[in-house]
Amino acid sequence: MDKIPSDCPYPGCFFCVMKEANPSKRRASVLKFFRDLPSQDDDGQVLPISGLWNTAMAHPNDPEFINLGIFECMAALIWKGLKNRRWLSHDQNIYIPYYAAHVIGSYTMNMEEFAERAVRAGVIPPLVELLRGRLTWVEQRVAVRALGHLATYPSTFPAVADHGEVLELAIQLSSSSLEIVYSHFYQFVDRRLGYHCDLLTRGMGGAEMESRKAEEWASQLQCWSLQLINCFAFKPEFLHDICKPEFLAKLPGMWGGLVNENSPAGVGLLRTICQSKLGRGHVASISSVLEALCNIARSSDDWQYMAVDCLLWLMQDPSTYHKVIDKIAPTLIDLADISTLGDYKKLGDTIVTVLQECMQQNGSSRNSISSHTKEEIDELLSFKQKMKSEKSMPKEDLHIKQAAALVVKLEGNSLFSSGNIEGAAAKYSEALALCPMKSKKERVVLHSNRAQCYLLLQQPLAAISDATRALCLHSPLNRHAKSLWRRAQAYDMLGLAKESLLDAILFINECSQSSDPDLSLRQNKVPDYAERLVKKQMRAAWLFRESSLKHGGIHCEGDASDAFGQEADDSEWETVSESDGENDERREADDETEWKSGGHREDAYEKS
Repeated sequence: MDKIPSDCPYPGCFFCVMKEANPSKRRASVLKFFRDLPSQDDDGQVLPISGLWNTAMAHPNDPEFINLGIFECMAALIWKGLKNRRWLSHDQNIYIPYYAAHVIGSYTMNMEEFAERAVRAGVIPPLVELLRGRLTWVEQRVAVRALGHLATYPSTFPAVADHGEVLELAIQLSSSSLEIVYSHFYQFVDRRLGYHCDLLTRGMGGAEMESRKAEEWASQLQCWSLQLINCFAFKPEFLHDICKPEFLAKLPGMWGGLVNENSPAGVGLLRTICQSKLGRGHVASISSVLEALCNIARSSDDWQYMAVDCLLWLMQDPSTYHKVIDKIAPTLIDLADISTLGDYKKLGDTIVTVLQECMQQNGSSRNSISSHTKEEIDELLSFKQKMKSEKSMPKEDLHIKQAAALVVKLEGNSLFSSGNIEGAAAKYSEALALCPMKSKKERVVLHSNRAQCYLLLQQPLAAISDATRALCLHSPLNRHAKSLWRRAQAYDMLGLAKESLLDAILFINECSQSSDPDLSLRQNKVPDYAERLVKKQMRAAWLFRESSLKHGGIHCEGDASDAFGQEADDSEWETVSESDGENDERREADDETEWKSGGHREDAYEKS
């Protein structure tokens, strides 16, 4: 190397090489550095590798190091760490396989050309060995990330698939990742590997930050495993291996938690599976998966539209609709007033069309739909017909119908205030039958009020149905605060912590933006009743909950139970009829305010 500064203690130092002003000399020096590094045993090698990782993260599309042999160098370093444990344990070399795999993943996440170069450089075999768990879960995390990127591209997927164990390893890892991280790191504060702690916090945090980052990394390990499986799921020849009932049943519960909201996780993989006839056949046979998809479709989950896609595809398939219609139709009927969701511009019309087609197919088929489902579909179709007929109705007649609906609603409010909940629910139903279909604001209130009645009558499924209809009618979608709160409580009654949690969080967000004095946050304080529910559901939906229970329930500082301060006894949790927040609802429910909407995520797995 030319003109190494006298104050540098390392001959051939990478950082000194990069300061070379002459481009051709710098390239020649970098080329030599990449070629020689794997065979050297000098101290301090982790510094240039971590520097390369920073460069790869900041400039993943820059071809300079790709052309100079960085992939060959990183693959050789991983092999060295796997085969030479003495070298691995010397100095800080334990960090090198992690950074090397991370460099490969960063340079291959955007550019197919780079991925092809990486495959030719032989990166897949050492990454597969890391995926096997030859080192630790930390290296598994970056290996599955890199392999997921390589499997994304048509030109490099076959090279990944040629290693037949990759799919099975990814399936195993997605199912066991949370327990691995919990039992190997999170559980024991005083026995954590030092280099794991350093990588998690960059040396700038104590046990609490380590624990929080470990939860985030565990979620990524699971979600990136699912992303890798998703690449295989597009190929029919791999679906039999993926669509094992015990694995499919777990997918809805793999949601990434609040720490990794950018990945569709399990529902994203289910959506890919449901795009094929073979996949739909497997999904249609598992009742728990169908139920979970219905719950996600009737929730404020960012990936709601993916669950809706699955339900519609199952209904449109002649070989599966008769198996699922009685389970799925009620959910789709509740969603029939949505206008826009994801890529759908007229989702409600699509739902009506699909249900009509199913009814027609049923008429010419020996497979029967239950009478209850037929009645619900017929009711929906009559409502849609009513909407069409109202377009030609004189405005005076519509005003009369709206006034009549208001009178009946006020009667329902009076019955509700006097404690006659069943009578109030009946009045709200009568008002809905009178209320013009175009009077969406009034229909939102009526559905939401009836949902409150069903809560008090201990009928959570009916409450979820009405609250969902109110949220679908509301503009923006899923932003009607009182309906969010009522559905959150209904899901709580059913023990569905994730759905309840997401609705409760969105309820608090809407309250913070509301001008309604009954809902707006006073002095920026979260209502006690909402805080209690969020705390309860964060404990129940905590990513490590099952692992914690399995391994003795040992919690370390900073787990989900501390998210809102001192944990309250579950015995303090109030029912809907006792909650301070619902006392106000004994009064009349008037027209509701409009709420600001949030963004919607892209219909794809995010590369990271």
